[in-house]
Amino acid sequence: MAIDEEHTRPDGTDDLTVEALGNISEALEAVEIARGHLYTFHRLSGTADLTLGKGVDQLREAGHTELADRIERELVGRNVLQGRWTFQIMEEYDDGYYADFKRLEGAAREELVEGKRHLYEAEMKEDRRTHGRAGHERTP
Repeated sequence: MAIDEEHTRPDGTDDLTVEALGNISEALEAVEIARGHLYTFHRLSGTADLTLGKGVDQLREAGHTELADRIERELVGRNVLQGRWTFQIMEEYDDGYYADFKRLEGAAREELVEGKRHLYEAEMKEDRRTHGRAGHERTP
């Protein structure tokens, strides 16, 4: 049987520590998904502003100058939050909360399990797989 040292807990590591690190890893996965949604928000907001600008130009061409001017003045290029466009939100999130979360998750793994990732999941795989059956191998 192939040994998967990368996913084998260090000697002396207790179950609760592995479970705790698994929960912290799972929380990081949720943060990664949230970050993706924030980038989606960024892209969609930018697309909306550019498309709005086209619509305003078309209103102006169609002779609706006053309405076009009002929408352009009040909405085109407007901050989505006080003082911020979405790129500024992304930068603050990435450089603050996201960077701290990744740093601390990695530090916990380094300190407690030699930096190994996904120990909880690797042990769950070992427990749940059907040994000796094709498609249930321990390692690739």
